[in-house]
Amino acid sequence: MEMNAKVSFVRITPRKMGLVADAVRGKGINDALAYLRLSPRKRTAGVLETLIKSAAANAEKKGTVDVDTLYVKTLLVGCGPILKRFRPRAKGSAYRINKRTCHVSVMLSER
Repeated sequence: MEMNAKVSFVRITPRKMGLVADAVRGKGINDALAYLRLSPRKRTAGVLETLIKSAAANAEKKGTVDVDTLYVKTLLVGCGPILKRFRPRAKGSAYRINKRTCHVSVMLSER
């Protein structure tokens, strides 16, 4: 049985989210949560920890699944919309600042 969860429009760049996601992908659920709890990237790890816990709760709610046997089968990080902001610069010009967002989806499966 496979359980999904996803979160959209997270105000963290996909590149930063992908670094933590690569470290967690393929691990057992307890190992993944332990890694995220001790990760130096607190904000990114917090979002992923909440997402994995949500997928585990979905699996537990459906029943017939032992939560301790779950592992992170897929963890996909995609680009979301870019918030475009401008900063005034010299001589009346402006520089654009891109504030990137991402969408993350996780799939847990049994071993």
